[in-house]
Amino acid sequence: MKEFIRVIKALSDPTRVKILKILEKRVMCVCELQTALGAAQSTTSKHLKILEDAGLVASHKDGLWVNYTLADGQQSPYAASLLGNLRHWLNEESDISGLMGTINQINRFEILNKN
Repeated sequence: MKEFIRVIKALSDPTRVKILKILEKRVMCVCELQTALGAAQSTTSKHLKILEDAGLVASHKDGLWVNYTLADGQQSPYAASLLGNLRHWLNEESDISGLMGTINQINRFEILNKN
């Protein structure tokens, strides 16, 4: 039951749900997610840690980058089931559809050049 509760709690925050919806579209690093969400780097990282601990998100290192993607569901059957259903949910919500319109314009190299 603890595993189920961890997954449900991870999905109880709107920002974390937005992160999952973004990651349905493409792999992203923290700075790209931070830009999409308009959130601080530390806040975005905390949300990603909670999602990763729940088995909803996976990370992999690529040189200096840490890229985040949706998990494959092997860690948790609850996470796998909810990720599968989430693909069909909330797409028409204004918060989600607005985010999806900006995802393709976000580029980690442009973000780094601005800083």
